[in-house]
Amino acid sequence: MNIARRFFLKLLPLLAWRGSSLVAAESQVARIFLGQGAMSGEVTSSTALLQTRLTLATQLDPTGELPGAAGVACFEWSTRDDFSDAQRTPFQPADDKHDFIVRTKLTGLKPNTTYHYRAVYGATETTAMTGASCSFKTLPGGTIDAPVRFIVGSCMNYNKFMHGKRGKASGPETATETDKRLGYPAFEAMLKLHPDFFVGTGDIVYYDNPLRLAKTIPQLRQCWHEQFRFPRMMEFFRSVPAYWSKDDHDFRFDDSDNTTERLPLPKTGIDMFREQLPMLAAGSDKPTYRTHRISQHLQIWLTEGRDYRSPNEMADGPEKSLWGAEQREWLKTTVKASDARWKILISPTPMVGPDDARKIDNHADLNGYRHEADAFFAWLKENKIGPLTIICGDRHWQYHSIHPTGVEEFACGALNDENARLGVAPGDKNGSDPQALIRQRYTSPTPNGGFLQITAGDDLVLEHFNSRGKLLYRAVK
Repeated sequence: MNIARRFFLKLLPLLAWRGSSLVAAESQVARIFLGQGAMSGEVTSSTALLQTRLTLATQLDPTGELPGAAGVACFEWSTRDDFSDAQRTPFQPADDKHDFIVRTKLTGLKPNTTYHYRAVYGATETTAMTGASCSFKTLPGGTIDAPVRFIVGSCMNYNKFMHGKRGKASGPETATETDKRLGYPAFEAMLKLHPDFFVGTGDIVYYDNPLRLAKTIPQLRQCWHEQFRFPRMMEFFRSVPAYWSKDDHDFRFDDSDNTTERLPLPKTGIDMFREQLPMLAAGSDKPTYRTHRISQHLQIWLTEGRDYRSPNEMADGPEKSLWGAEQREWLKTTVKASDARWKILISPTPMVGPDDARKIDNHADLNGYRHEADAFFAWLKENKIGPLTIICGDRHWQYHSIHPTGVEEFACGALNDENARLGVAPGDKNGSDPQALIRQRYTSPTPNGGFLQITAGDDLVLEHFNSRGKLLYRAVK
């Protein structure tokens, strides 16, 4: 009995230590969340990028930040929604070096197929738990004749949305308290349309908000954290893969190029965009301009408008370029080689317009990069390139314009009402088309946020919606 008692007494500290360790481990696991959900990106007919970020909470702290949490994560993926045949990617560390983001690439996927995935995450591999089920659909690819529907959006201004006129809102203040808790109404409206994918054309966040200028890496990251924690955004990207391009506000600041030492520096802006969004495999140094053959009928091109541009102040002419020589030649070569029925160039900034006369930072502007745009349009005509449609972001109003050469451009507008404004008409003396050479089929009659939906099959259908999902304009090719 005494021997048993002595053994038990010796065992007690060990049991107590083990119990406290288990409680501590459970407590540590309980503190780790996926406060920005999970998302897929850059989906092709056979590959996809998956991404999540480990966080210490699901709500912003008093400073407006959503702190990251150190741990590990991987992904389970399957063609079945019950994950009965799931495969698992290797665990990766989530650490402060990469903002606690974990990203992985799936390969060997089947075209035109729905895949289900979920993050597996925790403080350690042995304490990992599974996150919510998500999904994406691979592209049909060039050999499959399947209709495709996608949505293009731009210019999501957080401070204008949350603070209205105090945040320098340019459009009507329509965000309710519920909206400010759940996020932009447009994401709820877009989800109801069941798009195959989403394209964000830039200004996904605004570093140069008047209420809080972001210059340092922690400040830049905070802009992404506060934006992507909205429940409506997490729900949307849970089932809708995305493709991303950057513009001035999510690069450096308004109309920014690469010429000044003003913070954030160009390299910082480039690196931050690559870090925050699943557009390239982790560590990849590939350029961010690219093309995707979506289906037998459709091919899209996504251009890079900030990394390679000549200075904005440079006199326009043959030497001035928004794209850079290498990207411009890549664009011509790949467009000419394409046999897709519908060719769509998705540009962060306009090429046709009209735009404001004072502007000098895009292809549509009188003192901007118009020589490059006109040369490209002339090249399209000379080479008899079948209809190439341009979709642009950046402008805070929606329009359908036709260049004198016949090239058509659709602006998706700003995503939220508070960031919208009225546009510039052809012939306006304060615009970039004072001679009214551009024909305009549609422009927003009132300041409103919204998005553009494109359906590509035997016909090409382009539809403007407002931020609550009301159809405003429809064009059919």
